[in-house]
Amino acid sequence: MSNSLTERRAERLLAESDSLKVPVAVEKVARHLGLIVQARPLGDASGVLVVESGRGMIGYNANHSQVRQRFTIAHEVGHFVLHAAGQQQRLFVDKSVFRRDQASSKGDDREEIEANQFAAALLMPEMLLRAEIERLGLDLDDEVDVGELARRFAVSTAAMSFRLENLRLIRGSM
Repeated sequence: MSNSLTERRAERLLAESDSLKVPVAVEKVARHLGLIVQARPLGDASGVLVVESGRGMIGYNANHSQVRQRFTIAHEVGHFVLHAAGQQQRLFVDKSVFRRDQASSKGDDREEIEANQFAAALLMPEMLLRAEIERLGLDLDDEVDVGELARRFAVSTAAMSFRLENLRLIRGSM
């Protein structure tokens, strides 16, 4: 699936769920899809998506930071929208959706890459990012400003940096 299609699907879901606001209410988005979302002690797993009879339940690691939990929920929403819709049964177990690097974005698991792209587009929609950058007059070459943007969107600074690089709003170390 092309990245622009992923962007459009995430944006449409945000509009349909009335969630196109900073920070995105990711659990509201999940509920809009009929998903049950629950915190659980998951050991070394970040999250799980269980689909049975076409309905889904997301479990996220209760021991992780809030920003990691939000990314995990968005990642599992991505699996549901992109890979499980219409299926009667499916299970996704994600052990490290948050620890991304250049290798993970070029990895072999297409579904994981797509779910990460969807999660980034859902939590940090391009139109909201651009609007916040302009409204606040942020300098994206300044780490403090990138950190402020991450705080406003309730994501990690690393996730925000990847997103800004992928949108070509800043130059990364790629």
